[in-house]
Amino acid sequence: MEVNKANSTPVPLVNSVAETRLHVAPELTQAVKAVNGAKLFGQDSELSFLMDRESKRFVVRLVDKNTGKVIRQIPAETILRQSEGLQNV
Repeated sequence: MEVNKANSTPVPLVNSVAETRLHVAPELTQAVKAVNGAKLFGQDSELSFLMDRESKRFVVRLVDKNTGKVIRQIPAETILRQSEGLQNV
């Protein structure tokens, strides 16, 4: 199972749906594979969808396949943590 390396908490990626308990529509999985196969974000980049374990929100990431470094994340990590703080108030 692939995990989120940018956060200290392992988070299953949608790309490895078969290994997770997330109920994701097969169409979403096919769409992610099609986007990555078409290399719309470049030869060395990959789109991934995951669920942030702490906030229980879906996150979209553009990741460098060679380094595993997150190039862009929506919503940003700071927004996820801020929304958690607001929920705890």
